Amino acid sequence: MAAEWLTSSVLIAVLTTGFGHFETVRPWWARVSRWLAYLAVTGLIGLWAGRPWTFIWIVGLPAAGAVFHVLWCRRHGIDPLTAEPRERYEQLRRR
Repeated sequence: MAAEWLTSSVLIAVLTTGFGHFETVRPWWARVSRWLAYLAVTGLIGLWAGRPWTFIWIVGLPAAGAVFHVLWCRRHGIDPLTAEPRERYEQLRRR
């Protein structure tokens, strides 16, 4: 199960560093609790379902989130990579 935790931790480190500057609206405790929940589910899947399903979770959840993100941004007239216009993006995130 060490490989799953390492993969998840690296994914969290990269995503938080790469996309954390877009998280201007959400409080810090919500961001931390989201990652802790992700790690808890990763551990539970690893214990109950096994390694292949754990890696499907590790890769599949961010992939599904990325697809949703791109569709949501395009639907609302926001660039999915730069979050511009920034005011519109933050306004929609506060809802």
